[in-house]
This record gives sequence, structure tokens and C-alpha cells, in this order.
Amino acid sequence: MIAGIIIGVIVLILIIFVISNYNTLVKRKITVEEAFSTMDVYLKKRFDLIPNLVETVKGYAKHEKETLEQVVALRNENYNGMTDEEKISNGAAISQMIPKIMALAEAYPDLKANQNFMELSAQLEGVENDIANARRYYNGAVKKYNMSVQTVPSNIIAGMFHFETKPMFEVEDAVERKNVQVKF
Repeated sequence: MIAGIIIGVIVLILIIFVISNYNTLVKRKITVEEAFSTMDVYLKKRFDLIPNLVETVKGYAKHEKETLEQVVALRNENYNGMTDEEKISNGAAISQMIPKIMALAEAYPDLKANQNFMELSAQLEGVENDIANARRYYNGAVKKYNMSVQTVPSNIIAGMFHFETKPMFEVEDAVERKNVQVKF
């Protein structure tokens, strides 16, 4: 009788443990998805803003064709058809190209004074700030989620229910931090 009660209590504790860990993993996964959706809105906004900026710069910097073609190539991919990982990769690649476009503006005083360029670059700056904030939020949510998926004892539950780690949104620091040089 007492052995049955002890076994019943142990089984109940295990069930509560599994349910609790499962619910924690689900909540963290939903938070990661919500964080990605927020970041995705800003990435899409920047994705749509890029062609206008490139067209404005093209008129002034015809011989900077390579930089502009790289940006256009990244932009021409079907954004809605991309996986989350492809969107992160594409967003990081575009982040690396934007300083090059802005460096072109420094080389062309007439371009810097162009009202359309000024408005587009102000919008782009705002979107870049929004992306940076969303990226911090997303990476924080991914960190918590990945820690839950990889640490004991929740990794056992994660393995049982096929919870997989999520990628961080990273831009190479070396590219992001170095000065961009424009040579003619």
C-alpha cells in the first residue's frame, strides 16, 4: 500500500516535471518565433527600401557598378520564399553592403545634397536601428531557448519532443566595424 503511494507520487512528480519542462520549451520557442517575426518586419522593410536607395545612388555613381550589383542581387531574391535561416543570412549580407552604399554618398557631395537620397538614408537609418534592436531581442530569446534545449534536465524533454536549437542573427564584426574605403 505505502509502496504504491510512493510509486504514485514519484510518477506524479515525473509527469509534472515533464509537463513543466515541455511548457517552458514551448513558451521559449514561441518567444523566439515572435522575436523573429518582429525582426522580419524590419528586414522586409529594409529589403523594400534598398531598390529606391540603389536607384538614387546609381545616377551619381555609375562606375560603382559592382557594389550596386551585389546589393541588387541580394535584393532580387524572393524574400517571401526564403526560410528563416535564409532571411537571417540575406539580412546579414545586406547589412554588410549598406556601409558601402553610404560611403559612396560621402564621395559625391551632390548625392549627399539630393533630397530623395537624404530622405531614403534617414529612413534606412531608422530601419537599421529598428533591426539592431529587434536583433538584440531575437538573439536574447534564442539564447534562452537554446540554453533550455541544451541543458540538463530540459534537454531530455527537448530531445523527446524534437525541439531543435535556433540560429543567432549575427553580422561579422570585422566587416561591420571596419571603415569602408571608396576608391575611384
